[in-house]
Amino acid sequence: MTLASGLDAGASPGLHALARYRSEFPIFRETVYLNTCSLGALGERARRRIAQFVDVWQARGAAAWYDVWWAALGELRARYARIVGASPEEIALAPSISVALSAVAEALDYRRRPRVVVTSLDFPTVAYQWLAKRARGVELVVVESPDQVSVPVEAIARAVDDRTALVATSHVYFTSGAIQDIQRVADVARARGALTLVDAYQSVGQVPVDVKAAGVDFLTAGGLKWLLGGPGIVLLYVRDELARRLAPAIAGWFGHKDQFAFDPRALELHDDARRFELGTPALAAVYAQLGGLDYIDEIGVPAIRRVTSALTEDLVARAREYGFQPKVASRAEDRSAIVMLPAADPAAGVRHLAAGRIIADARPGHVRLSPFFYNVQDDHVSALERLARHTGH
Repeated sequence: MTLASGLDAGASPGLHALARYRSEFPIFRETVYLNTCSLGALGERARRRIAQFVDVWQARGAAAWYDVWWAALGELRARYARIVGASPEEIALAPSISVALSAVAEALDYRRRPRVVVTSLDFPTVAYQWLAKRARGVELVVVESPDQVSVPVEAIARAVDDRTALVATSHVYFTSGAIQDIQRVADVARARGALTLVDAYQSVGQVPVDVKAAGVDFLTAGGLKWLLGGPGIVLLYVRDELARRLAPAIAGWFGHKDQFAFDPRALELHDDARRFELGTPALAAVYAQLGGLDYIDEIGVPAIRRVTSALTEDLVARAREYGFQPKVASRAEDRSAIVMLPAADPAAGVRHLAAGRIIADARPGHVRLSPFFYNVQDDHVSALERLARHTGH
């Protein structure tokens, strides 16, 4: 895919079809922002939604719970469901991926199946959840990456056996931006009677996701990054049959089927994925996420993917021209909009970029750039030029 494939008719060179949204993200008035994989830029629609929440809070106080705020939670579950190809009844809300993982982890039976398989490239939160359960007999198996870019599904398959309860891994690796074939992973797990959980924090919003087509059992993602909703709100997809059958051993009043009964002697969980919910959702975050989804829904993830793929490929090609050796998947179709540039001192590189009003991020051994639909070619060209001067490329 070339950058030209995303151009508007008559647009200036380097501008693509979605560049018209750039003006709705005020951060670009002062800086070049190439760090969506850490935190999505704040859009005016999200800001207006937050203001709407504050205005209702000020005007109505707790009375807003019974209609406006309750409806907002239902709207968010439905919109999250739509973006991952699920039904609203299969979506639970949580404040973080860690909390969502905890609810799943406390619903599994490890007596006959004590093993959980992860990969060395997954965000550590995934592994930590089950490392914390070693005293209860849970065994964590970490599948190594031969190239630090991706993990062959065949290697995951060799780690899965009849004692495996769960394969928990990423859709897009935060360490390399490589896209994993989660359908193949789910097939491998299912063949041995294991379940599959996908951490899709780095994919949902920039890469199309269909939980039904992939055949995964659990999937979690959220507002912080590519869904433009900021911190404090995530989704947990639980496959319908599991949502009815599994019962988390941690609980909160939002998971109770009749939460306003206020009966401390009985816990009856919801009949759907809401049984995995715990405490009162952070409504400011809910409203911010609804505003972020206004962009994602209006544009559509396939259109976002086309533009970000074109920007990513241009970024990778230009980085190589400057003498960098990007750590990315070998095939363009396996690359997300996360580009890792090896660096001797990544933190110093990021500081140098920041001094030029270019926001990127550092990960061990790499400067990380992540274009999104509101970026343009000039953004990553400026970043590469400044980084090359700093590193002597």
